[in-house]
Amino acid sequence: MGAADIVPGVSGGTMAFILGIYQELIASIRSFDLNFLRLFCGFRFREALACVSWKFLATVGLGILTAVFSLARFIEWLLENQPVLIWSFFLGLILGSVVTVGRRMEKWSPVLLVWSAAGAAAAYVVTGMVPLQTPDTEWSLFISGAVAICAMILPGISGAFILVLLGKYHYILKAVNDHDFMALVWVAVGACTGLAAFSRLLNWLFTRYHDIAIAILAGLMAGSLRKVWPWKEVTRTVVDSHGRIIDLAYVNILPECWNAELITATVLVSAGLVVVLVMDYLGEV
Repeated sequence: MGAADIVPGVSGGTMAFILGIYQELIASIRSFDLNFLRLFCGFRFREALACVSWKFLATVGLGILTAVFSLARFIEWLLENQPVLIWSFFLGLILGSVVTVGRRMEKWSPVLLVWSAAGAAAAYVVTGMVPLQTPDTEWSLFISGAVAICAMILPGISGAFILVLLGKYHYILKAVNDHDFMALVWVAVGACTGLAAFSRLLNWLFTRYHDIAIAILAGLMAGSLRKVWPWKEVTRTVVDSHGRIIDLAYVNILPECWNAELITATVLVSAGLVVVLVMDYLGEV
């Protein structure tokens, strides 16, 4: 999940769904409620921890943080130097996840297909938006963290890409690499606030409208394929206040010819697809 969250266009929520922990993750986050806050503020720490799934979340959180801090430079290098290859692998992962999520529905009805199409359309539109320019202030970092975390736990919508749209992706990635903890604290506080609120909405949807929620999530993942298509042509760029060149707009194109890169990309797409299908099979055994 941490490795996916670094890449603009790939959702950590998609990875959670692939790994079979998505609904447990949402329920665990929701367990931090007013009762927990009351017990914690009353210094009844043992009782407070007994009310929440802190061991599960601590393990997942530790894995995410480990990936973010250990892979940020590597992922950044791949995005700059081998974009086609990394996008190809994630394209395979998302294709596989769409297949596995679709198989979880006992029966696809016309209504569910409409909801899925709506989710796909929403993801398609969001992933085609042009990035904004926002100030590097504390409130801006807080809002960016709150909005991005909602996308991070939604399969198909990338939290990292939301940060790109808000003009904060490179700033926060640089803060991670430069260990600018003050900036990261503001992002983390915003993320915790957004996560606490949004997880309750998702849990309510899964409880009351499970099939519709699954159909929408499948659509979101399908629509996000627009962003992870490996071959792109940049049509518009801008230089930000830090001298970085930011791609504002691009169009997806077909590969020019059958060459070594295309062969490698095809292998990586297949590998990503196989990884997801094998993990889904092992989860059912």
